[in-house]
Amino acid sequence: MPALTGTTITPNFSSSAQANAAACSAAADTLRILVATDSHVGFAERDPIRGNDSWHAFHEIMCLARERDVDMVLLAGDLFHENKPSRKAMYQVMRSLRMNCLGEKPVQMEVLGDVSESFFGLTEGEDDRTFNHVNYEDPDINVSIPVFSIHGNHDDPSGEGHLAALDILQVSGLVNYYGRTPESDNIHVKPVLLQKGNTKLALYGLSNVRDERLFRTFRDGKVKFYQPGMQKEDWFNLIAVHQNHHAYTETGYLPENFLPEFVDLVIWGHEHECLIDPKYNPEMNFHVIQPGSSVATSLMPGEAVPKHVAVLSITGRDFAVEPIRLKSVRPFVMKEIVLSEDKKAKIIARKDNHRAELTRHLMDIVNELIAQANQEWKDAHDEEMLEETTEPPLPLIRLRVEYSAPDGGSFDCENPQRFSNRFVGKVANVNDVVQFYRKKVGASRKAQNGAELPEESILAQLSIDSVKVEKLVQEFLEAQSLTILPQNSFGDAVTQFVDKDDKHAMELFVTDSLENQVKHLLNIEGVDEEELMVAVDAHRAQLEELYAKGHLKRSKRAKLKPKPDTWDSDLDGRWSDEPGALIRSEGERDDNEEEEEDGRGSVAPPARRGRGKAAAATSRKPAAPAKKKAAPTKGGRGRGKKNVVEEEESDGEEDEVVMVDSDPEESQSQLFVKPAAPTRAARKPPAKKAASPVKRGAGRPPQKQTQSRLPFSSQPASQQTQVNGRGKGGKMHEISDDEISDDEDAFEPVAETATVRGTRSRR
Repeated sequence: MPALTGTTITPNFSSSAQANAAACSAAADTLRILVATDSHVGFAERDPIRGNDSWHAFHEIMCLARERDVDMVLLAGDLFHENKPSRKAMYQVMRSLRMNCLGEKPVQMEVLGDVSESFFGLTEGEDDRTFNHVNYEDPDINVSIPVFSIHGNHDDPSGEGHLAALDILQVSGLVNYYGRTPESDNIHVKPVLLQKGNTKLALYGLSNVRDERLFRTFRDGKVKFYQPGMQKEDWFNLIAVHQNHHAYTETGYLPENFLPEFVDLVIWGHEHECLIDPKYNPEMNFHVIQPGSSVATSLMPGEAVPKHVAVLSITGRDFAVEPIRLKSVRPFVMKEIVLSEDKKAKIIARKDNHRAELTRHLMDIVNELIAQANQEWKDAHDEEMLEETTEPPLPLIRLRVEYSAPDGGSFDCENPQRFSNRFVGKVANVNDVVQFYRKKVGASRKAQNGAELPEESILAQLSIDSVKVEKLVQEFLEAQSLTILPQNSFGDAVTQFVDKDDKHAMELFVTDSLENQVKHLLNIEGVDEEELMVAVDAHRAQLEELYAKGHLKRSKRAKLKPKPDTWDSDLDGRWSDEPGALIRSEGERDDNEEEEEDGRGSVAPPARRGRGKAAAATSRKPAAPAKKKAAPTKGGRGRGKKNVVEEEESDGEEDEVVMVDSDPEESQSQLFVKPAAPTRAARKPPAKKAASPVKRGAGRPPQKQTQSRLPFSSQPASQQTQVNGRGKGGKMHEISDDEISDDEDAFEPVAETATVRGTRSRR
């Protein structure tokens, strides 16, 4: 394998793209790549009208790859709309890949060197290098068109094992998933080296990392790119990224000048606006192609641009781009009007009760947009396809209306939902055809609960179509004054809850933040109550600063209790979505484990689980007959002062615990199932309790006593559960005369001091 170095080279690009396209297509050393990104398969799949749009577009892309006889397909992220795609979405993707990418046609590309580091996966936190090669070199699979893909922000790895949906496609031999970023604060980008004829391609991939974190990682010099060490001037360097291309915030994007100078071409994913023509960056001396999404996921101006993919032809160090318009995409037309500037609307505003007339005016505009969309559909299709297709699909229409009142009038607009429903059967988005908004810059507003809200101008920019949860939360939190919870961690938790479907993200964030504050306050000495809030606020600011610098990472993922055997996922839903499935503390985890053991009837013998010397001796020492019974002076009928004290101490307990252990608290937690909270009805008078085995020999008939928690080492599991604790109902189990042995020599009596220790340890 050619050595990888960090040396930079200057690409030599030929600008005659169209002139070279025809010549390069027939050349044996021309590498043809179909480039696409942001397919978002599974978007709106429950919508009765638009449910199949996403996979229809993806299937068209795969069919184009087969029809154009390309050498490979490159996807720059967001193949799926969710990182936990539905079965339907996964089925449609695998179906299209098998129909178009498997076959007998040989792949003419050669892989150079070892690519195991590019295609490794993760299994239970360890490297999985079972399928660490390209799929077309697998002898068990016939691949005709290999597909290379990075992950985006929608289909990123998550959950147990840190696996992505692309890992399933890779292990099935359908996709080559590369460009992983196991460590977001220490990134190594190594290329996949491919060669066809005399053309050598160094294929780089940088899967999605949260923009602010990636910006910081680049700024700190923790991103390293590797280059082939041999014949560097012969390699065409192509990289696929999936990040924000525009500076939405100060650090919420990836600047082009962060990428290395030796790159020849960048395939930019994540941005949905189609900019298929290569754009030259004179500072970095490379070109950028932004294919955009293949399906409209929001009704925004960028989505209304016609959708394209491209066939990239690479010959040596030159490349040519052939844009291809997608024809299965639903037409989308958008228009924005300002009523105060519309001549007809101004006249309507001066009339009384003009809602109906204004509604008819807006309906006329929408009907014109529908006719425009249908005409654009016909223009994009040739006559043969129009003959096969009876009528165009229902279009997507969005009319944005700014209805600020002009001087001397006002606008009485109809409810947007009711207005949109007037176009049922004419448009695909029957619930959001129109969007009314008003430009107003004023003082800060407050919600009903008194919380500060952002200004209306900011909310107008954060419309429902373009809103990002992280940005929306940031704007709302900046209007508040948080005291305990860190603001930036709050936004990250909300993003995980909404975007990643992590049901327990918010609960874990709040719990961890409160525990962190409590620990901090307990470590502070000499703080008055007046200074308490100052200390809390200072600690919150410190946590925010640590999180901003990347030193404070997100809280660990929620851990769940074992799923019950009677749980039916199809009927009851996912066990992870159940609120009771979350383990909220270590104590609860211990209780859960003990309850599991109690339910299975497999509680281990207590003596073997103790750690103390006394417990170990008890577990190994066979039961020996007692040399003599307890003396009457210690447990006789007459009660001395010492006996009275013992009765008073044990009066508040449900039952007595007799044990010998160097660590009484830990041995009790291991030996016995924790009882439920005592109730008044379950309490028994102290006189009916067995205070200790010493008192048992005081002339009372043993068959009439209530026996509780005794550490039998040879007792069956079913009886052990009854002796060691109460049942599910919370009542003490009465042991029958047959179950109580009259042989008092069956176990060794315990000294009275151990009884007092065991009783006090329960407190």
